[in-house]
Amino acid sequence: MTRIGIIGYGNLGRGVECAVKQNDDMELKYVFTRRDPSNVHILTDSAKVMPAADITKYKDDIDVLIICGGSATDLPKQTPEYAKSFNVIDSFDTHAKIPEHFANVDKSAKDSGHIALISVGWDPGMFSLNRVYASSILPDGEDYTFWGRGVSQGHSDAIRRIDGVADARQYTCPVTDAIEAVRSGKQPVLTTRQKHTRECYVVAKEGADKARIEKEIKEMPNYFADYDTTVTFITQEELDRDHKGIPHGGMVIRSGKTGWDCENSHVIEYSLNLDSNPEFTASVLIAYARAAMRMRSEGVTGCKTVLDIPPAYLSSLSGDELRSHML
Repeated sequence: MTRIGIIGYGNLGRGVECAVKQNDDMELKYVFTRRDPSNVHILTDSAKVMPAADITKYKDDIDVLIICGGSATDLPKQTPEYAKSFNVIDSFDTHAKIPEHFANVDKSAKDSGHIALISVGWDPGMFSLNRVYASSILPDGEDYTFWGRGVSQGHSDAIRRIDGVADARQYTCPVTDAIEAVRSGKQPVLTTRQKHTRECYVVAKEGADKARIEKEIKEMPNYFADYDTTVTFITQEELDRDHKGIPHGGMVIRSGKTGWDCENSHVIEYSLNLDSNPEFTASVLIAYARAAMRMRSEGVTGCKTVLDIPPAYLSSLSGDELRSHML
């Protein structure tokens, strides 16, 4: 039984709790929060809610700590810090900063003798695996990744961190013409701006400078600066009524050629259609928590990504069962 701890009980933390329930070899022990624990009500009767400030007191009672903070400001600090005391997993999703984040977490985990998995989810995560598989199989080709239409938790969180923003939802929207051009096997050259647009629905605090908020959103590097972005200011009531769900999805497409003269074309496509972005991400995190414990039992330490994990380590099935039913 793998003992799970959760730090952060927002949408992702609640999703992790639900995912633990669906895995018979997992047990939720603690939820750690920066809020008043008496005001945080979880669903698991056997688990306890504790202050985040006291987290290291429980390091001997937790096998894997799942860090459910945001990529913009939380995870760059939290993951290397908690890797000093725990085996950890996060869903860091700022692609451009993954190498830097990996280096910081790797040092912390190796120094403390723990294992850390970063950027675990669907992209980065499952989409990353499919990019590697497809490009390895079709080396003469091009990769294309499309996201949405759906709510990006990381981008929504980044908007909420802007001064004067009360709440926000951000939708990533693929450009249909670009998808069809890729599926045709034409291998078009597409800029970031040609592949996606971004729609932001923002609730501003009373008296906030909306023009400044819109400018900060549209100029935010790694998030919005490279996209055609629209910002729409709405009320909290409108946000709660019209944007309460957290759907997402997308696809990874590899278009490539084989043959002596590259005469045959092939398209590999992996797609996801998700009712709940955080719940699906949480389910991926739990599968990799299992893998982390198996690797740690073999003496592995340091930082790893989904690209380093054998697929069999994700499953609760034995090797014999996998070969009989999955291979």
